[in-house]
Amino acid sequence: QVQLAESGGGLVQAGGSLRLSCAASGRTYSRYNMGWFRQAPGKEREFVAAINSIGGNRIYADSVKGRFIISGDYAKNTVYLQMNSLKPEDTATYYCAGTGDYYGRDSARYAYWGQGTQVTVSS
Repeated sequence: QVQLAESGGGLVQAGGSLRLSCAASGRTYSRYNMGWFRQAPGKEREFVAAINSIGGNRIYADSVKGRFIISGDYAKNTVYLQMNSLKPEDTATYYCAGTGDYYGRDSARYAYWGQGTQVTVSS
């Protein structure tokens, strides 16, 4: 089983930046596509960003496009989410997720999930 662990969350003022990390551990049999999702209390989980392991292509939710950057370092088994120009509406628990073959926005297609890291953006 592959285990994912997020870190880097915290409290930040609007307009500030945070960099989330997702470290993978455990047994792996193939290269994984990775994604970031977020969920605020009382709201549904929503897609944030994804990265394709083959060519490093990336996709973003419209709400974060131009502000967030997803990247990966396979040598370190780590995926990052650089969050810039943060807004109060970005406040949520952020989850890292992985899948062996799917690349996209559908959370149901991701097999591995971290426990989440809290991001709070003050106004």
